[in-house]
Amino acid sequence: MRIGIVSDVHSNLPALEAVLAALGDVDALWHLGDVVGYGPHPDEVVARLAERGAIGVMGNHDAAALGGAEVEYFNTAAQQAIAWTQRRMSAVTRAWLAELPERREEGGATLVHGSPREPIWEYVWSSSIADLSFDAFATSWCLHGHTHVPVAWVLGRRGPELRRPAPGETVRLDEGRLLVNPGSVGQPRDGDPRASALILDSELGTLTWLRVPYAIAEVQAAIKAAGLPRSLGDRLDRGR
Repeated sequence: MRIGIVSDVHSNLPALEAVLAALGDVDALWHLGDVVGYGPHPDEVVARLAERGAIGVMGNHDAAALGGAEVEYFNTAAQQAIAWTQRRMSAVTRAWLAELPERREEGGATLVHGSPREPIWEYVWSSSIADLSFDAFATSWCLHGHTHVPVAWVLGRRGPELRRPAPGETVRLDEGRLLVNPGSVGQPRDGDPRASALILDSELGTLTWLRVPYAIAEVQAAIKAAGLPRSLGDRLDRGR
């Protein structure tokens, strides 16, 4: 079974379409939250994920778009994007987002947006947080997003070992307990502007990262046309 895994799409339809094309004919599609926010295509992205039967979890931007207090912690540009999203998104999109759980288990994996300790908010930036995170889920491996950076933490005898995967690099599910981030589809922040995602091959027992170029200029033009903060488009070129 082949499963596509995406996170932090952030209302970026061209990036999502490019990733879906690169994933090809997968048996299932999982998402790790922050479907909306920042970008100009909230309805279109949700409609595309729904069409593909994607299952997943809620992110902090999804919760904020539904009126959650999370928005109080956002910077000015993010707050403006959420306010725009709230005005723009349809009732169908709102209902789809509202059905997302904060945490779920699928196919032997735990799915969260932030961390298994704090599914909406916590960033897994350090080995100490990764170490605590391993105590917060019961499955062999956990998938999370939120940082917009593709990494894997492999739990060894001396604690979590950080892996920074190159495109095409694979981690095996039998290497030990894993905490894995596919990176961001719509707002990469590791210096590589290409959309990032994962492919799970359950028969081979592997997770493989891929990076996919997409029409950044098209998204930047749509951000400008929508009246969203220009900085949200400018950063796409830099992957920051």
